[in-house]
Order: sequence, then structure tokens, then C-alpha cells
Amino acid sequence: MKEFHNKLNKKMYYIVVLIVIAMMIMGLIINNPRMGEFEFGYIFHIIWVFVLSICLLLYPKHGTDALRIMITVIAGFYFYTLFFLYPETWSNFILLCFIPAFSILFFDSKLFYFSLLSNFVSIILLFCYIMIFDQGNRYPYIEEDLIGNLINFIASQIIVYFIFYLTNRRIKQQQLYYEQIQQSGRLKITGQLSAAVAHEIRNPLTVVKGFLQLFEQDTSFTAERKGHLALMIDELGTAEQVISQFLSVAKPEKEKVLETVDVKLVLQSVKDLLHSYGLLHNNRIELNIMGDCTISINTIEFKQLLINIIKNAIEASKMGDLVLVTARSEKGFVVINVTDHGRGMSEEEVASLGTPFYSLKSKGTGLGMMICFNIVEKYKGTIDFQTSKGHGTTVTIRFPSI
Repeated sequence: MKEFHNKLNKKMYYIVVLIVIAMMIMGLIINNPRMGEFEFGYIFHIIWVFVLSICLLLYPKHGTDALRIMITVIAGFYFYTLFFLYPETWSNFILLCFIPAFSILFFDSKLFYFSLLSNFVSIILLFCYIMIFDQGNRYPYIEEDLIGNLINFIASQIIVYFIFYLTNRRIKQQQLYYEQIQQSGRLKITGQLSAAVAHEIRNPLTVVKGFLQLFEQDTSFTAERKGHLALMIDELGTAEQVISQFLSVAKPEKEKVLETVDVKLVLQSVKDLLHSYGLLHNNRIELNIMGDCTISINTIEFKQLLINIIKNAIEASKMGDLVLVTARSEKGFVVINVTDHGRGMSEEEVASLGTPFYSLKSKGTGLGMMICFNIVEKYKGTIDFQTSKGHGTTVTIRFPSI
């Protein structure tokens, strides 16, 4: 109910909503004892039916958080209105117990907990009203066994909670599985493409680069021509670097050479390596390592991972900004955070990271981030991005500690 990806989903949604609206209208006109009187309570009933119907019909086109909250609140008011207007219909109390179940359809944890808490408070107030003021006049079926009904209500809320918990957990597992399938597909496509063309491109590039270097040493060329040759050699070097990235993704995984790595020493080494690169952008890298942080990993690949992530942070930062790198041990894991204060990313941009040839940099290929994902997965780690537009990015890398 949260998203409508195709016409079939929308059609099914509108069919269900129209049936619900028809049932609410039938409740207004079929054997309704208040219909002939047309008093304020009946008018109130009509208003809630109209407002709830409009919100449900608008939801597919305007599925905002505000509209979801509005539908949940209005649905709650609607069922409480039925309970107070028609006290002789005892089944209305059952509907009150399951009001939070409607918010499950939106797959929104905050909305569900809000609905569950507000309904619990409302029922407690309702029981106080029946016990103190009503005293069984309008609701004898509740007042006769007040404690039993309260226990039944609490049990119903527990059931609703477990339905939400299991449903939400299943959805998250499916999302994780879908993301893993996507990543596996990206690596497969890139590997096939790399194996097919990388070597064939690299060989002629090597030949061309060799002749250009030979010409560059020729004294018969002018300084201007040599400048052109140097520029061509640099661009060929860039092309070779891209192909090397291709090959590092495409080559078959060899036996892992695991080492006991001191994260502090490797981070210090990477900081020294990127120090001059940061100075070019007027950025400073600051390290903060807390406690003993050791992991089992291949040192070269670990350095490659850190260089890519920290280099991206420098390039995303504004002139003069600080790039903060922290590391700590936490619950059997070594957690490394790389924080910048740059432009940040949207949810769509984060979801596309690791896709071949997708990059936020004008001359980027996206292969560096794909390699990072590959290294993290290879050593049973995780990588997460906490970011928002205009507020920078924090990349969190976790590896099992030893």
C-alpha cells in the first residue's frame, strides 16, 4: 500500500477502496437507527465517511507521510465515532482493538508505534469513562466484565504488535536479499564485460603509450609538441588505470591471503599517502583511533578500500573542510567511520552506488566503489552510508575483530 509501481496495483487498490467506501455508505443508510433523526451524531458520521473516503482515494497520487498519518488518525476517529453513536452494536469494540492493524499496511514503523500508543491511551480513557460515568447504562457488555475486557484488549494489542514485527522483519529480509541480488548482478555484468575487452584494449594502449614516450624524448620536437605528447601520455595513463580497475573486478578470486592487521597502522599509512592529495584541495585528514583495533584481512585490499573511501571524502568536501576518520572496537566488530561535510547524497544516489559507470564525479567510472563493496563482502564486513543533501556523508565500515 506504500507504493504503486504499475497499473495493476493501482487497479487492485481502487477496487478494495471502493468496496470499503461502499460498506461505510451501507452502514449509513441500511437499518441505521439514527438515519431518520438526522441529528448531530449522524451528521458527524457522514463527515467522517466522506473525509476518510477522500483520503483513501487521494493516497496513490499523494502518498506523503502527512497523508498516511491523516488516514490513520481519521480511521481511528471513525471507529470511535461508531462505538459512541451505536452502543448497542457490541462488535464496534472489536474494531477499536484492531485500529493499529491499519497502520501496518503503510509499512511505517513510527506510524505503527504512534497508532499503537494512541489507541492504548484512548482505550484506557474509554474504560475509565465506562467505569466512572456510564456505569453499564450504554455498555453493559463491557462494564459487567471490565477486567476481562481490558485483558482481552491488551492481548489483541500484543497480537497486532507481533503481526507487525514479523511482517516488518520479513520485508527487511526481502529488501536485503534484493540488494544482494542487485549487487551480484552488477559484479557479474562488469566481470563479463571486463574479461571480454580489458586485455584487448590494454595491449594497443601499451604500444601507443610506448611510442609516445619515445617521441617525447626526441629533441627534434618543439616544447609545444612535447607538451601535447605529455598530455596524451597522461590521458593514456588514466585509461590504463580504468582498465586495471576492470581487471581487479573481473579476475577470478584467488585464495585469500589473510593477515592480522592493526587498523591504526594502516589508517596512518593511508593518511600519509593521501596527505599531499588533501593539501591540493586544502583539506586536512584527522585520525581518531580508540582502543585496540585488529582485523583479519588482506592488507593490500584493505588499503585499497580505505584509499577509495577517504579519497572520495576529500573530493566531496569543500575547500578547507576537515575529513574525520575514526576507528573503534564495538561488540565484536571494528567500526571505521569516514566523515566529510560535502554536498551529501540523496537516497536514490546512495542506492546507485557500486553500479558500473555510475559516479557523482565528472570523470568517475563507478568502478572504485564497486571494488570497495566487493572487498567488504569478501571479508564478511558491511558498509553503510549516512547522508543527506547539503549535510555531508558518513561512511561506516564494519569488519569482525580478532
